[in-house]
This record gives sequence, structure tokens and C-alpha cells, in this order.
Amino acid sequence: MEGHISRDYKDRLFSFIFGKTENRAWTLSLYNAVNGTAYEDPNEIEITTIGDAVYMGMKDDVSFMIECSINLYEQQSSFNPNMPVRQLMYIAKLYDKLIKKTRQNIYGSKLMTLPMPKLVTFYNGPREVEDRVLNLSDSFPKGCNPSESDVEVKVHMINIRPEHKSAVLNGCKVLSEYSWFVEAVRNNRKSMENSEAVDKALKDMPDDYELKDFLLVNKAEVKDMCLTEYDEAETMQMFKEEGIEEGGDIRDRERIIYMLKKGKTIDEIVDFCGYEKELVEEVDRELKATV
Repeated sequence: MEGHISRDYKDRLFSFIFGKTENRAWTLSLYNAVNGTAYEDPNEIEITTIGDAVYMGMKDDVSFMIECSINLYEQQSSFNPNMPVRQLMYIAKLYDKLIKKTRQNIYGSKLMTLPMPKLVTFYNGPREVEDRVLNLSDSFPKGCNPSESDVEVKVHMINIRPEHKSAVLNGCKVLSEYSWFVEAVRNNRKSMENSEAVDKALKDMPDDYELKDFLLVNKAEVKDMCLTEYDEAETMQMFKEEGIEEGGDIRDRERIIYMLKKGKTIDEIVDFCGYEKELVEEVDRELKATV
């Protein structure tokens, strides 16, 4: 499989650009563009991205603290209405780490001090999707009154495709350049192999783009991340076409069977999906016994 995926979680290109401590000036520029602020000191940014390897992309892309807020920024190449619950899970993990780091007592009589969460998803998939607010209450069963819920989570989704002409792109030059690059790779893939598509996008990127030198210096990693993301997106699309949903042991086994039937090896399935090798081997044996 082109763009072999390590079992350890690999950063997405978005988090590679905006989630690195040495790139805090870019992170600050993105924060200013989203919030209409004018902070100037990158040292005010404290990167808090969770570094744990998690199942099939379930890891926050970029999180950081600035003043009294903790910000979760996710990039999505396909529309995902479930971002509120995902980001709720992320923010809970971040709060847990923060409470331990600051040695606050969650069981004590003193009120803890916690940063205010601000949740954003940047969409750059092929569909035309309007900016919107995604709510946790959108997932509640019909007949439920969201106003009666004791918990609500809001995620601000911003379309950053170049043709959408988002104000955030105008406010953050590096985000605009990232958006251009992703779109160029997507267009190139219509007529060439994935690796060539990335090479051509890097070659065609205007020389005055601030991001170009960074991408070229890290070309091998950039290509690997791009190939990984497209492999994941294509596999998820295959699952959708076959009606195989996420979650649950039965569905996990369906996914494994589907990929085995598509000719994927046990190691490829383990590396891509993060399943335990013993599970994949077990399903493989069961599948062979039915043939």
C-alpha cells in the first residue's frame, strides 16, 4: 500500500504546521484570524496537543492555551457532524492533564481554575459546505428538548477551501497557503499518482509563500503525511460505500473482513487501523475457514 502507515499515530499536515512549538507565530496568527484579535507575542501560546497514539485518527490535531482560553483546532477533509462529541472527549482529556499538571484537587472544597474551551474545525474537503455551528444536541434523539440538557457543546466549523474565500484565510497568510497546497494536491491527484501529486504541488507553490520553505525542508515527512491522509480518506469512503459504520466489535470485524477481501495483508490492516494483531489474525482464520 503506497504511503505505509505507522502503527503510532502520525501527525496530520495541519497539526505539523500549526501544532509545533517552533511554529507558534503561525499558531498565533491563526488564533488572531479566528477570533479577530491582535496578539503579537508567540510566547503567549502554550501548545497542549495530546501526544498519545489513539485509534484511527482519534487524536486532537492542535490544542493550545492563550490567556484564559484553551483552544482545540481540528482539520477535517470530510464533513463530520460528530465533532462536538469528539471534541468533548478531547477537552476532557486536556482538562485531566491540566488538573494533574497544576496539582488542583478535583475533590476539594476550593473551586478549581480552568481555561475556557474554544472549539473550531477547519473543513477543506471536496464538498461545498457552509460555515456553521455544530452542536452536541444535534445528536440527541428526536423528541428530546435540547434546552433541558445539562450539557451542550458547540464547535465552530469554518470552510477553508480557497474558493470559499473565508475571512479567516485573509487573516492568516499561512493558513491560506496551506489551503492552496491541499487543493493543489487534490487537483493533481485527478491525473497522477499520489506521490507525484504532492511533488507537483510543492514545485508549483509560489516562491513568495512563507510556507514553501518549511514544506520543502520537511519534504519527506510532508509527503508521508499527505499520503497517509489520502489513504485514510479513501478507505473511509470505501467503508461508507459498503455501509460499514464505525464502532462496536461487530463493525470492527466487518471492517477487517472487508479489508482482507480487498487484498490487504494482516500487517497493513494492523498498521492502518490500529487493531490488535491477534484480532486481525483471528478474523483472518475465521474467514479462511469459511472459504
